[in-house]
Amino acid sequence: MITIEKSDRLNSLPPYLFKEIDRQKEEVRKRGVDIIDLGVGDPDMPTPPHIIEALNKAAIDPANHRYPSYSGMGDFNEAVARWYKRRFNVDLDYENEVVTLIGSKEGIAHIPLAFINTGDLALVTSPGYPVYHTGVQFAGGQAYFMDLLKENDFLPDFNTVPEEIADKARMMFINYPNNPTSAVATRAFFQEVVAFAESHNIIVCHDAAYTELAFDGYRPISFLEAEGAKATGVEFHSLSKTYNMTGWRIGFAVGRAEVIQALGQIKSNIDSGAFQAVQIAGIAALEEDQACVENINRVYTERRDILVDGLVELGLSVEKPRATFYVWIEVPKGYNSAEFTSHLLSNGGIVVTPGNGFGAAGEGYVRMALTVDKERLKEAVERIGSIGF
Repeated sequence: MITIEKSDRLNSLPPYLFKEIDRQKEEVRKRGVDIIDLGVGDPDMPTPPHIIEALNKAAIDPANHRYPSYSGMGDFNEAVARWYKRRFNVDLDYENEVVTLIGSKEGIAHIPLAFINTGDLALVTSPGYPVYHTGVQFAGGQAYFMDLLKENDFLPDFNTVPEEIADKARMMFINYPNNPTSAVATRAFFQEVVAFAESHNIIVCHDAAYTELAFDGYRPISFLEAEGAKATGVEFHSLSKTYNMTGWRIGFAVGRAEVIQALGQIKSNIDSGAFQAVQIAGIAALEEDQACVENINRVYTERRDILVDGLVELGLSVEKPRATFYVWIEVPKGYNSAEFTSHLLSNGGIVVTPGNGFGAAGEGYVRMALTVDKERLKEAVERIGSIGF
């Protein structure tokens, strides 16, 4: 029998912070407790029927059974460009400034391979989507974490980034509307990002997966709407959350042509592109009636109000989010993130995500997802009230 040794890149990953939660979940289940899982950011509503119909029709066409293009079908990339023009009034050359992804996570994880050499620095937000950090790490780079603090509306303060760090950084990852904090960004902030990137020659990677999940008439903007933004980097988008298509694995990146083409070069050596039938369904999602998105947002609005109003009534400190399907909650006095997470699970059968699972600056918070129906959210609030804190 051979000896198996994992690579240094795997061994260098931080400990799996959710392992203890998984253990506790299993213990609670064994006690026969009905678990309400508010930890997973995976939509519980089905994909709209017209998108499924488009897939069904495309899936039986033998032309779609062969290897797809690495960078995406021209028709899909063109649909993306048209959608960006309609939605954000951003002009894109679909042949050079759009690349199809097998979900935006794939592109976010792979783009550091195109620009990060061993020992290079990237600026990464904390708390933040863990793939920003691990993608840099797998490419041999190091992350410098920019803390997202309540007093700064969970936006990074570039004045706190040391000059020598900024000058060495090759890339920067930001994400608005934000996971996990649900914070949103203004055009003025994006202009600040552009100015900072230009002054330090940093490629900006903006994760915009949640721009279409917004409430109360709010319409999040694209980073590329800021003047000069397209010259500084790219924006990642996904059909996953907008159209309840997380399992379909279809997304895209748009922006600076040289950056998009470099990402495409990485992809051509790693994967064979997204299944064409899924891309055709994606065209239907982007091009046809968007009433389905409005309906989805109405559901999340009702759920948000039930959960947030209930938590506030119980005495927890939480802001009502303007976008995303996440609620970012300060833990009560006497708890840290892991302890409050454990309390809710062990005593209430409620799964939440500890804020420090997204980075050290997330300590003191937990994240709840609005991806269960309103009756379960009401029950979750009732359970929290009954167990206290």
